[in-house]
Amino acid sequence: MFDKVLVANRGEIAVRVMRACEELGVNTVAVYSDADKHGGHVRYADEAYNVGPARAADSYLDGEAVVEAARSAGADAIHPGYGFLAENADFAARVEAADGITWVGPESDAMERLGEKTHARRVMDDADVPIVPGTTEPVTEVEAVTDFGDEHGYPVAIKAEGGGGGRGMKVVESADEAEEALESAKREGEAYFSNDSVYLERYLRTPRHVEVQIVADDPAASDDADADAPVTESDVVHLGERDCSLQRRHQKVIEEGPSPALSDDLREQIGEAARRGVAAADYTNAGTVEFLVEEDPDRDPSEPLGPDTPFYFLEVNTRIQVEHTVTEELTGIDIVKEQLRVASGEGLSVSQGDVELEGHAIEFRINAEDAANDFQPANEGSLETYDPPGGIGVRVDDALRQGDELVTDYDSMIAKLIVRAGDREECLARSKRALAEYDLKGVVTIVPFHRLMLDDERFVDGTHTTKYLDEELDRELVAEAQEKWGTESSSSGDDDEEVTEREFTVEVNGKRFDVELEERGAPAIPVPEGGGSGGGQQRPPQATSDDDGDDAVDVAEGGEAVEAEMQGTILSVDVDEGDEVAAGDVVCVLEAMKMENDVVAERGGTVASVHVDEGDSVDMGDVLIVLE
Repeated sequence: MFDKVLVANRGEIAVRVMRACEELGVNTVAVYSDADKHGGHVRYADEAYNVGPARAADSYLDGEAVVEAARSAGADAIHPGYGFLAENADFAARVEAADGITWVGPESDAMERLGEKTHARRVMDDADVPIVPGTTEPVTEVEAVTDFGDEHGYPVAIKAEGGGGGRGMKVVESADEAEEALESAKREGEAYFSNDSVYLERYLRTPRHVEVQIVADDPAASDDADADAPVTESDVVHLGERDCSLQRRHQKVIEEGPSPALSDDLREQIGEAARRGVAAADYTNAGTVEFLVEEDPDRDPSEPLGPDTPFYFLEVNTRIQVEHTVTEELTGIDIVKEQLRVASGEGLSVSQGDVELEGHAIEFRINAEDAANDFQPANEGSLETYDPPGGIGVRVDDALRQGDELVTDYDSMIAKLIVRAGDREECLARSKRALAEYDLKGVVTIVPFHRLMLDDERFVDGTHTTKYLDEELDRELVAEAQEKWGTESSSSGDDDEEVTEREFTVEVNGKRFDVELEERGAPAIPVPEGGGSGGGQQRPPQATSDDDGDDAVDVAEGGEAVEAEMQGTILSVDVDEGDEVAAGDVVCVLEAMKMENDVVAERGGTVASVHVDEGDSVDMGDVLIVLE
């Protein structure tokens, strides 16, 4: 087993991994950005290293900085958690090449094979795993989209090769939409995954999202094994399925297991298909094989889907999943520990015959979002009250403490509530009790939405599909739940109080430490003319109608400042200084909540200044374009 593991992540998943390490007697190292210097994962770790500024690309996504932190700490392994660099095959290869550091995850070659969706489809097809009708090679021309639609019918899904979670996926309802959707999917693929390759699939109208958790041993890891020994089905263990059909904009919000919709025969078929596919891909460590299962809209809730129900391979997530906790509650198997055992060469501690699923479990993602406002993420807040639920069958994975400020630079999920019981009916009842106990004030969350779902007929019956929230749920009910049970985000502090940061270098027993001291109300430290000591990239000046200082940009009388209506990332800037734009013209495209949003000019005019570039992160209210 390893001596020290660096967790290349933040928040609740970093703490989750560190807890498993602690139980195995392994020391832990955290990495953090400037925005996370007071984060819960930093508090929990044995030691912590700063890897850069708040922007993820300059910190958590800086593979070189993460590996260097591991070297500095003397870590002999890196666990990526999920998100950030977890599915980055290049980063995995960098760790594999680093002397004395082990990658806790599948080999980079396997990640690359399965990360390319068209290649993954070919692997699964060869392994006799059903795949959705679609292309096995990337498409580049709009004619390929329309020809596919003519052959298989509309709607057609255009998907980015490196995509996931709805990013880089566009649905084409008719030939007229093909060109714009193709360009949009390619643009998102390039922006998020540095890969503008896309492929096509038939878009299913009534799909359920069912995924199988697997863990796979490395047959080449033992001392007497052939270094080139391939993975076989006997090396792969499936730990049952999870149903993740309750989604908004292709993002999961509630996950449960076992699926309330599957018969035992269909469940076994899907599990065995996952084992075959993973073995064919020569895949080791933990992963999730995702499937789409065609729901029967006329099905009686008491009659599960039978063995003749069509199901199709969707993708493999080459990492641990957010919802791995559901499987842990059903099986009693610590998936993170199994990851560490495989990576260290110890091998799995379980076989397929050891796996037994008991009871029912549901996970609720506690997102800092306003479900009544189209799940818009909070842009500020402070946990004035944080008192999570407890009792039998209740688990909370978080990294929070009462009084913490909400960090809005990253994903909006701040905690996970996992509830387990003897059967689904009891689990739903226990979930009601646990959500009612969850006392969280100062940050808007989707807890009221979750409480609404526990009385929703379609969800309780288990007949919902992935489209239910987006296309069928009554939005007025969501607003009423937020009004009844919700809390608003508070201001994150007294903006009028000046905060001065002072930096010191101290020595303790000969070891150097950099110490930062925050003083509230203290006089500012003089800065030499021409700038400070840091070399970090500065945000562009923000426009204002008042003369607030040298960096302010005035909006001329009668002009217009086009502002960001939500926090997000700039995908494209469609105008330059001097361009003429009319009312309603698109000036840039903003990605937020996994969706592209056209930012338009309300009145029109001449572009006086552009304040953002492609790839910039912006907050709600930031000025993007100034017109005169």
